[in-house]
Amino acid sequence: MYVYVRVKFTLALILSGLWTLTSIYLAIPWYVGLSERMYHPLPALIVLGLAIIPGWAMSFMIFSLLLDRRPRYVEKPFVAPPLTLLIAAYNEEDKIFDTLMSVWLQQYPAHVRVVVIDDGSTDRTAEKVTEFIQQHPTTGKSFELIRHPENRCKAAALSTGLDTVTTEFVITIDADSYLYEKAIENLARNIVLGPKQTAAVAGNVLVRNSRENMMTKLQEWDYFHGIAVIKRVQSLYQGTLVAQGAFSIYRTAAVKRLNGWPPKIGEDIVLTWGLRDLGYRVGYAENAFCFTMVPETYRQFFRQRKRWSRGLIEAFKSYPSTLVKVRMNSPFIWYNLFFPLVDSAYLLFFLPGLIAAVFFQNYLIVGMMTVLLLPLALIANGLFYWQQKRIFSEYGLKVRMNPFGFLVYLLGYQAIMAPATVTGYLSEILNMAKKWGTK
Repeated sequence: MYVYVRVKFTLALILSGLWTLTSIYLAIPWYVGLSERMYHPLPALIVLGLAIIPGWAMSFMIFSLLLDRRPRYVEKPFVAPPLTLLIAAYNEEDKIFDTLMSVWLQQYPAHVRVVVIDDGSTDRTAEKVTEFIQQHPTTGKSFELIRHPENRCKAAALSTGLDTVTTEFVITIDADSYLYEKAIENLARNIVLGPKQTAAVAGNVLVRNSRENMMTKLQEWDYFHGIAVIKRVQSLYQGTLVAQGAFSIYRTAAVKRLNGWPPKIGEDIVLTWGLRDLGYRVGYAENAFCFTMVPETYRQFFRQRKRWSRGLIEAFKSYPSTLVKVRMNSPFIWYNLFFPLVDSAYLLFFLPGLIAAVFFQNYLIVGMMTVLLLPLALIANGLFYWQQKRIFSEYGLKVRMNPFGFLVYLLGYQAIMAPATVTGYLSEILNMAKKWGTK
């Protein structure tokens, strides 16, 4: 039986709201105990940041996924449009050749113009691109190289490429990514056959170098188990919040209405929110797979997540009206507004509280109320895993065995990520100097 999306949305809101009301009732003794030992508003911030807000978000995701019963994907015929594909590259001599090869191997029934914008690289990135162009004949695809004399930023490189685009649709991929079979076609099919107001569609970005070390194994689960599931639920409610630059397709005219990618740390999220502000829809193609290189050291990871969290604050500063333009994906916008509180509460209160509980038997902060979140977290993660494994199986992919990484991801990933995100929030709020990239 078909159930309208708005009905699913309403049911998910009601059920998660009931969960939240129950949590508030159960948290009253905890709040009272904190109030007796702490100055206000610390007790409220702790209860909200550690239990109530994360509990609502997790329950909303669970109920949404349980209600998500989409029909099995059927590949519909469509007239494939010519495409322009932009790759902004900075010091990618080790990866750019493989990235271009993955594009060259794509079977797409229309012409694809590939433009690499070398953003002032100091290594042999430009030479590698030139070698590739010379060695590979054009078979429905053409490859070009544009060079910036000095490094500017990814947004500037993409906007330079955008100035040359004449096709109706434009795709961006990162210079260290590798496209899975039919990725371009599946991405194009989604936007062409989607609702007319769709201005962008995000691809399904996964980890390419997950076997390097524990740092990459943790991120494999983050991309597979967290980011992809969140995008799926957002797409259920007709509004993915980030068409990531790593692999997305856009209507060229819509991007040009915003004068291209903004010169921001989080250029992709700010652009996406700009499209939303103009009334456009942003979709998600879960069958358009792209494998990207993730940071292999904590230093690189810290810089990346700091940049992502700064980008979120940039988006709110650039488009504050998004908070009052109510759509079905608005709960995700509102929840993002509480990210600084949730991450700060975890870093400043939960981790010290956990140490106090384990080593000193002090359960003031980490006690029964926070323990009640564990069953909910286990249910959520089990559901997330089942959902993603089903999608992988449907498209001929296998979930790599990484049980230890999964365990560390569940128990400790937030602990290594929170310092980076909190630093990013503060950096943008305080308007500190910006640095692009993670290298």
